Amino acid sequence: MICDETRLLTLTNVGLVRFGEGVATMCATDLADQGVRRVFVVTTPPTLKHCEGLVAELSARGCAVAIWSELVGEPTLGEFGVALKAAKDFGADAVVGLGGGSAMDVAKLVAALLDGKQDLTDVIGVDRLRGRALPLACIPTTAGTGSEVTPIAILSDEEEELKKGVVSRHLVPDAAYLDPGLTVSMPPAVTAATGLDALTHCIEAYANRFAHPLVDVQALAGIALIAANLERAVHDGSDIAARAAMLRASYYGGLCLGPVNTAAVHALAYPLGGEFHIAHGVANALLLPHVLRFNLDAAPERYAAVAHALGVAPSADARTDALAGIERIVDLSRRCGVEMSMARFGITRDAIPRMATAAMTVTRLLERNPRVVTLDDCSRIYEAAL
Repeated sequence: MICDETRLLTLTNVGLVRFGEGVATMCATDLADQGVRRVFVVTTPPTLKHCEGLVAELSARGCAVAIWSELVGEPTLGEFGVALKAAKDFGADAVVGLGGGSAMDVAKLVAALLDGKQDLTDVIGVDRLRGRALPLACIPTTAGTGSEVTPIAILSDEEEELKKGVVSRHLVPDAAYLDPGLTVSMPPAVTAATGLDALTHCIEAYANRFAHPLVDVQALAGIALIAANLERAVHDGSDIAARAAMLRASYYGGLCLGPVNTAAVHALAYPLGGEFHIAHGVANALLLPHVLRFNLDAAPERYAAVAHALGVAPSADARTDALAGIERIVDLSRRCGVEMSMARFGITRDAIPRMATAAMTVTRLLERNPRVVTLDDCSRIYEAAL
């Protein structure tokens, strides 16, 4: 059953959300008012410049700051270990994640595990984290992951070439600062990839075995915002109205992930990132239309509603509308410059069996898919995406 409003739903929300141009530096005042004195900031080389205002404000309030900016891509288990050691050596009493999902996910885990009461291997999975050691704030510079409000952190296991997740209410940050001005510098390719990631979050949360009316409204609002604003943001990064709309959409998608989460698109995308290092949002975009076609008959009315949020005019037939919505997604992806073939990223047919086997291990997401997914189904979806 999809959208059972009698199902028990738990919402764990960020305690403070600030939205608008210039709010990022307000994080300094909020932390200082809590008595914080040593702030560990996790960021990346491209977003290092965005730390300047925050660092200046923290310093003015008597806070020492250490910036860790060694992430070069999607974070690995090894990189997290380096960040955790740096935070311990600094003696951090608060953590800020400033950047995309990678920086925020590492920051969340550093804040959670700094006291050494649990190791990373202890907490991979769902609800295995017993608490969080330090105060945590997140400042997104992309509009995609929604990590600033989610109970999820994802790291890549270098040896297994697969992404692994930690899911816990203790990972939900204390505060999130959504400043559209910080997203203006995103290159077009990153804007497209992160925006399509947010779109996938919203669609998979809406068409999901665990869907719920409290989450549906956010999912549909996010889909509509992305349909109207992603291409604008890709082609004119200075369009602050489009940037703000995309940041809202990403936030809505993030709010969907805790209580509902994603499904088969994300499960099948993980091997593309783990083995082939394809950007997460691009991997989702490659697979999204094929998974939706596979799922369509399990929830035609839901996918028709997705299509309507994308701008498809309603007709008398839900399936027809849903198919039109899928074509809109393909067209939007292409207009944003995303190649819609796995082969264009160096993936060959002989990789499909091991990718399908890896995807089938992501049971926490596959169990939420509207239609049961088998190993053969995974293989056929990958074949279609070649």
